[in-house]
Amino acid sequence: MREPITEEKLTGLKKQANDIRISIIEMLVEAGSGHSAGPLGMADIFTALYFHILKHDPFYPAWPERDRLILSNGHICPVLYATMAHAKYFPVEELLTLRKFGSRLQGHPHRDFLPMLETSSGPLGCGLAQAVGMALAERITLSELAVGSGLQVVSGNAPHPLEAPHSNSHYIFCMMSDGEHDEGNTWEAIMMGGKEKLDNIIAIVDRNHIQIDGNTEDIMPLEPMRAKWEAFNWHVLDIDGHDFKEIINAVEEAKAYKGKPTVIIAHTIPGKGVSFMENKFEWHGKPPTTEEAEVALKELGARS
Repeated sequence: MREPITEEKLTGLKKQANDIRISIIEMLVEAGSGHSAGPLGMADIFTALYFHILKHDPFYPAWPERDRLILSNGHICPVLYATMAHAKYFPVEELLTLRKFGSRLQGHPHRDFLPMLETSSGPLGCGLAQAVGMALAERITLSELAVGSGLQVVSGNAPHPLEAPHSNSHYIFCMMSDGEHDEGNTWEAIMMGGKEKLDNIIAIVDRNHIQIDGNTEDIMPLEPMRAKWEAFNWHVLDIDGHDFKEIINAVEEAKAYKGKPTVIIAHTIPGKGVSFMENKFEWHGKPPTTEEAEVALKELGARS
């Protein structure tokens, strides 16, 4: 059972998210390359996941009952690395090796370099398809186990060999960007997830309205995003991606909802916490200079 969301807990999560944002700036300025806006914008969601929501164990990353987290938009990996380091998967000091030769912290997540990752990622639009594949594989395995034990597998109105209910032992979280909706394979995965009623998938979309070349609605309009997901038979929730109560409550609702996968459209501010980066698409794919990093760290409270 999860601990209650007390005011003390919320204060702790906010401080943790701020520490993660500080680490992100320190990583990026040391690397001299990388993405700034998305990682800063998603720091609250990753903090909520790793410090309250996910079933995981940094000292036993392969724990079979762990929740799976797939980062589809691999370019925001600084927030994943920073959160994992603060959650004790590896030393915080290692964050300063980001993008350096021989580092485990590649510019896009690479499972061969950092084994505690569920998947490698980089090409946009692939993460949800991976999540669907993992969810189907689990369902097939459970179905086979049920058949082997003599149990009849029935779900919905008719028996179906692929519709065994999942074990509820873990969930598959897929972190996605809004810009990834420009990729056709994203929609193929959305269709498949809805068709197969994969209610152990919880997708979280970073709806920050920017991508590398400009604002999403100027490049390839995505609205009405909610109606589009609903049309593909997903349970859809809209939240403020910086409100910890909304983030946590949305995940709890997603877990309780059966018969459809859930997508949480998290409205975030790209560059959150650094005034000159917020809501500016120019910061999608570049790091701060040394001087800019000093200003950013001061705004985040890391400098007096």
